[in-house]
Amino acid sequence: PSPTPTPSAPPETSAAEAAVPFTLPRTAGSLHPILSTDKVNTALAGLMWEGLFALDQTFTPQPRLCQHYSVSEDGLTWTFSLRSGVAFSDGSPLTAADVTASLELSRSPQSRFAGRLNGVSGISAQDGAVVLTLSAPNAALPALLDIPIVKAGSDEVPPGTGPYRFTETDAGAALTARADWWQHLSLPAETIPLVTIQAADDLISAFDTEAISLVTADLTGTNALGFAGDHAVWDYPTTTMVFTGYNCQSGPCANAALRRALDRAWDRTTVAVALYSRHAQAATLPLHPVCADYDQTLAQRRDYSPQVFAQLLEEAGYVRKEDGLWYQGRRPLSLTLVVNTDNTFRLSAAEYLAGELLRSGVQVELQKLSWSEYQQRLTTGDFDLYLGAVSMTADFDPTPLLAPGGSLNFGGYQSAGTLALLSAWRSAAGAARKTAAQALWTDLENQVPFSTLCFKNQSVLTQWGTVSGLAPTQQDPFYGIEHWRFGS
Repeated sequence: PSPTPTPSAPPETSAAEAAVPFTLPRTAGSLHPILSTDKVNTALAGLMWEGLFALDQTFTPQPRLCQHYSVSEDGLTWTFSLRSGVAFSDGSPLTAADVTASLELSRSPQSRFAGRLNGVSGISAQDGAVVLTLSAPNAALPALLDIPIVKAGSDEVPPGTGPYRFTETDAGAALTARADWWQHLSLPAETIPLVTIQAADDLISAFDTEAISLVTADLTGTNALGFAGDHAVWDYPTTTMVFTGYNCQSGPCANAALRRALDRAWDRTTVAVALYSRHAQAATLPLHPVCADYDQTLAQRRDYSPQVFAQLLEEAGYVRKEDGLWYQGRRPLSLTLVVNTDNTFRLSAAEYLAGELLRSGVQVELQKLSWSEYQQRLTTGDFDLYLGAVSMTADFDPTPLLAPGGSLNFGGYQSAGTLALLSAWRSAAGAARKTAAQALWTDLENQVPFSTLCFKNQSVLTQWGTVSGLAPTQQDPFYGIEHWRFGS
């Protein structure tokens, strides 16, 4: 779905009618779309560079530099044929060697995409195509291949195949529309001046004083920037999942029956709408609700329900006594919930969830910890519950949360059956994929190694009346820029 700005989008006008130039921020740091970790600069990447695929707002990969692809019968070898007639901004043709070098660079430790292609065991150029070999089948591989492709062996601002090129003159830096862009789509601005900012405070000041026309922001992030003034907000979905993790090895939550009950105790809508100020979307499955594999029927079975929560607690062997508390034998149900204090939105969510459990008759000790203390407690398993967040890859692979030794499996969950179902889903394509997804979601509903609460949104902020027609995505706030209209 297209984002809805707040307030509503201004009326469309042509670029010629724009009252002020459309300007964007940059920093003095690197603009390299693979190696830079500067969020201000990497936000510009989609204007100058393209990937084999681009992800739309449903995280569906749309072909860009890839013309078509084929997959071997075992699902391990993928051959991507490149689109012909594509040139970099310096006029040189796109080659398979450029794509191979870019993907290899993205696997280096200094890349902002480091770790994304861990499932890829080999990358090579063969007969004008790019061949990727996987260590295990992954039918959603194209969702990982929106990595910007740069001209091999080029400098800090390498030539790209996108709609704009970077230019720098005595008048300053700018993005200039390419007449030779292979997509041959009309662009809303011939030139976009770049305004250099030094720090976060400068970014706020430049936007608030209208020196720049657009910024990207995580309005519910740690140390979120505060923007004042009259501006439109265009939210877009992300892969950042907020969830409750359980200690599956020891303590009360080692009982899957209790975890099933707790899974129905979380009011996800209140978390997403009230506590995350509508900058999140409630979810019960570990992938974003806009995704094709999100099963709404199965998801609704896990919705918040105090009645079902009480029923499942009884099935787990607990009895509610006259004092209002739940007991197993003579011992009241008592849980320790840990959360880090660095993110105020997550802390507020933890306080709310703990309060809901207390009102439901479950004793809860909420422990608010520094980041280092929080990490230590997770690593040692000294918790019953924890509130966490993770930026998943765009194929929504939950392996780190489920596999023994997984980097996010702090609860020590172990199930060969779950891993088999996960493997079947990741390897399935076509109609078989939905069937495999349903089997995995049903298993997770029964085992509940963690409870998904919501997926965060991030935002594009624009000066009111500056631009309309935005459809930002997680990797590219300028997605579909050919549909933008500038106006006063």
